[in-house]
Amino acid sequence: MRLLAVLISAVLLCCQVAQAQVRTYDQMIAAGELKVAVYKDFAPYSFEDGGQSRGVDVELAQALAKALGVQLKLTWVPAGEKLDDDLRDYIWRSSQLHNQQLVDLMMRVPYDRDYSQKRNELGELENDHVVMFGPYQNEQWQVAYDRRRLDSVGSVAVFEQHPIGVEVDSVPSFYLTSVFNGMLATNTHHYPGVPQAFAAMKAGEVDAVMALRGEVDWQVHEANDPQVALAQNAYPNMGKQRWEIGMAVHESNRQLSYAVEEALESLIREGSVQAIYARYGLQYEVPEMYQ
Repeated sequence: MRLLAVLISAVLLCCQVAQAQVRTYDQMIAAGELKVAVYKDFAPYSFEDGGQSRGVDVELAQALAKALGVQLKLTWVPAGEKLDDDLRDYIWRSSQLHNQQLVDLMMRVPYDRDYSQKRNELGELENDHVVMFGPYQNEQWQVAYDRRRLDSVGSVAVFEQHPIGVEVDSVPSFYLTSVFNGMLATNTHHYPGVPQAFAAMKAGEVDAVMALRGEVDWQVHEANDPQVALAQNAYPNMGKQRWEIGMAVHESNRQLSYAVEEALESLIREGSVQAIYARYGLQYEVPEMYQ
């Protein structure tokens, strides 16, 4: 019992230390910098090219920091197994494994009420330490195909005869290998990432690729091949196919979220956000909140 009490005290002390690392809005302004977490190696959202930080999330974070009158300090983070893990490690508890300090703001977080209100087996909110806000992008699944080998994609049923590439362990992978009682599984080819799937399409191994619309748009933009087209098909029995992407801060730092959201709205209404997406060849739709 005494050992258990010591362990509990140690855990509580560690939690208090982590909580103390959360900067207030005033502290951030005084420091003159905004610490923002972006996912590494995640083109076209956040990646490094020739030693330069690039991506729509990187440029948007730069614009937000400028609007707040501070410098941007990027923190490149690996994607965890679950978004819950990322929010915990970078927003409210820090990660001893990654020797990572907490950031002020995290990009690319779903702006979804069901997710924000998700509860664990005890009925407790799983992300009660986090405020998710500021939708800045609509995201969805997208298929691109090579017109030299496939005339059109009226529905995903076409992939019973034509091979399609997907990223391993992705939603498109699970979907295409299970829909229609698994009829498309044989023609679903798996690759380490979306760039490799597109390389396979260029090499003729597959006739199409399915991934996030932003990743597909970027690959199509980079390929600069008029024979690579975007499909307009639906995805039967897939569940949620469109969602909004926003940001997250610690629940004690709502003042920062208000300031960032005000700056974001101005950037969206003046066309700056759309211009950022256009530079990477991405489609952009103004989130419902700002329409």
